[in-house]
Amino acid sequence: MMRPYHCFWLLFWAGQPHQSFLTPLSKRTSGFPEKEKVLVLSGNSRRDLHRSKRSWMWNQFFLLEEYTGTDYQYVGKLHSDQDKGDGSLKYILSGDGAGDLFIINENTGDIQATRRLDREEKPVYILRAQAINRRTGRPVEPESEFIIKIHDINDNEPMFTKDVYNASIPEMSDVGTFVVQVTATDADDPTYGNSAKVVYSILQGQPYFSVESETGIIRTALLNMDRENREQYQVVIQAKDMGGQMGGLSGTTTVNITLTDVNDNPPRFPQSTYQFRAPESTPPDSPVGRIKANDADVDENAEIEYSITEGDGYDMFGVTTDKDTQEGIITVKKALDFESKSLYILKVEATNSHVDPRFLYLGPFKDSATVRIQVEDVDEPPVFSRPAYIMEVKEDVPINSVIGAVTAQDPDAAKNPVKYSVDRHTDMDRVFNINSGNGSIFTSKPLDRETLLWHNITVIAAEINNPKQSSRVPVFIKVLDVNDNAPEFAMFYETFVCENAKAEQLIQTLSAVDKDDSYSGHHFSFSLAPEAASSSNFTLQDNRDNTAGIFTRRNRYNRHEMSTYFLPVVISDNDYPIQSSTETVTIRVCACDHRGKMLSCNAEALIHPTGLSTGALIAILLCIIILLVTVVLFAALRRQRKKEPLIISKEDIRDNIVSYNDEGGGEEDTQAFDIGTLRNPEAIDDNKLRRDIVPETLFIPRRTATRDNTDVRDFINQRLKENDTDPAAPPYDSLATYAYEGNGSVAESLSSLESVTTDGDQDYDYLSDWGPRFKKLADMYGAMDSDKDS
Repeated sequence: MMRPYHCFWLLFWAGQPHQSFLTPLSKRTSGFPEKEKVLVLSGNSRRDLHRSKRSWMWNQFFLLEEYTGTDYQYVGKLHSDQDKGDGSLKYILSGDGAGDLFIINENTGDIQATRRLDREEKPVYILRAQAINRRTGRPVEPESEFIIKIHDINDNEPMFTKDVYNASIPEMSDVGTFVVQVTATDADDPTYGNSAKVVYSILQGQPYFSVESETGIIRTALLNMDRENREQYQVVIQAKDMGGQMGGLSGTTTVNITLTDVNDNPPRFPQSTYQFRAPESTPPDSPVGRIKANDADVDENAEIEYSITEGDGYDMFGVTTDKDTQEGIITVKKALDFESKSLYILKVEATNSHVDPRFLYLGPFKDSATVRIQVEDVDEPPVFSRPAYIMEVKEDVPINSVIGAVTAQDPDAAKNPVKYSVDRHTDMDRVFNINSGNGSIFTSKPLDRETLLWHNITVIAAEINNPKQSSRVPVFIKVLDVNDNAPEFAMFYETFVCENAKAEQLIQTLSAVDKDDSYSGHHFSFSLAPEAASSSNFTLQDNRDNTAGIFTRRNRYNRHEMSTYFLPVVISDNDYPIQSSTETVTIRVCACDHRGKMLSCNAEALIHPTGLSTGALIAILLCIIILLVTVVLFAALRRQRKKEPLIISKEDIRDNIVSYNDEGGGEEDTQAFDIGTLRNPEAIDDNKLRRDIVPETLFIPRRTATRDNTDVRDFINQRLKENDTDPAAPPYDSLATYAYEGNGSVAESLSSLESVTTDGDQDYDYLSDWGPRFKKLADMYGAMDSDKDS
């Protein structure tokens, strides 16, 4: 170990212009034999720049990391050629870690490290050294810079970039397929020895996988690894420094490897035959059952399509795939009939949707199974022989005539008997009926084609044993025409003839209609009725085109002799049986000008030139009467409202006696009776009525003779009794007695009705103290007292 240091120092010295020397050092550190490292400083002062000749310059120290001793680790020594050993110089250290990590003996220049150093934390420290005069404080040497390098030792194990790696490869991969690459780093110095040289090896995962020692690439090592047998693998990889030699440090990581699925497994039915049952009443598109083929693959590799390849129910059933469960759903395509066929046998095939051609050598990726479907019998409703029936009947058929029949049978094997009925919601008038046993339809009322041409009814067929099992069929009945309607005028004919008309003059053209149908067209004939053919003043000419003309037979007509002629016309058709009718044409005689324009007709026209009918005149008269009644009632109401009041003078003092159904209005209410009338009954005016109500009937008040000095209370009682027993009195009474205030009143009773019967005299002066509301009452009773005194 001595020779390499001397060589290094000599090479370093050869390239440096400075001189330094090295003196032996007796102290050893970190187990390595060293020489004492001395850094020589020269020069007299900062101002004196000339330097003495040095033997060689050494400005670099080396220090091993991770020192484990108890003492400070010795680094080296600073020495100046100005140092005489008398203690006049002082050594100062500055730079990285000076004073903390590195300390210097200011007298001797010895440098020591105070704690353990880590190269991975900091590999190089740059410091500056200087010698100063202790007395003057001035430097005796220029400041020199030196380096302390930390030598590496193998104190760091390799570290993987991830604690856990995750990787995946397709199953059935070839040997040597790349899986993943792992990487480990070593913090030690890669330029010094083999401390940072990492080698990879596999600790767990063989024989399935292998790892390349230098690159860390993991590859497959076994052929045809099947995911369905094992999906997850855990591989442990070791990284070891020192090139994998004994004593090297190591680190490990875990690699989780997943085999992804490929379509290497065909679908397989777990059983070869499936049995299902379906009622014959199952509607189309309804499911019958489900089948499923198992596929060991997953996701899209396990997607299956089902199809019916053969069988006698190929056109009766279908199959679809449930995308969620990968099941085949067998459904009904057409209506089933137990009586026609009770068993269907199908062959259903399951095929992978996504086939990987690399694995076709494993065999076809499909499978098939047999499906047997048993149709179950159910109690079905009767079935009509037709979906609808159309019948025809002549309108003149007698009642209870059979017009046709419907037929329905129970399709079940039991062949239950069927009864028929008519849905009365479709035949509200009960025109038709049906034989419940054989289904024959017959009429129950007369038919009329001209009233209703088509009758649409519904017939119900139900099982006798189970009436709930029923079915319906529409029956359309057309009523055929027979010649049962006579022709008639197309309109009401009312014409006129001029007084100055000439013979053989056409005055009206007639046409006719017939409600019956005619397959070859209508042919009408016109003629005068026998009773009018010879004596008529007019003639009729048949035009042979379903029209006829009326002509005058003589010259001139006189409206004063005959104002109106009624001409009977016979109209006949040519169908079988022949139908005919007699229609009347009204001909009025009118005055015309020389051009034949009508001026006026019979005498009635002269009397009523306005041409108003009797009904119109009656309506006008009714309107006039209603208007007059309305005016009279309005005037009577206005007169009633304008009647004079009982008392005109504003100076009269009134006490009001009126029924309010609540508390009265007090002395300010002046719309009822006058107390003065009660005091002087003889002054009652027979012609005046009560003002507080409106009487329904007018009546004359009954006069009753009373004594001159009758007490007011007795008078009121007498009048009440008379009104109670009078049948002509109105059913209401507005007279209310308020003779007493009540026991709690300070003034006791204030009623003038009671005060008349009081024996002693009363003093009413206190009424003046009750305010302005009682002033008039106080004046009234005060005046009464004055009259008594006088």
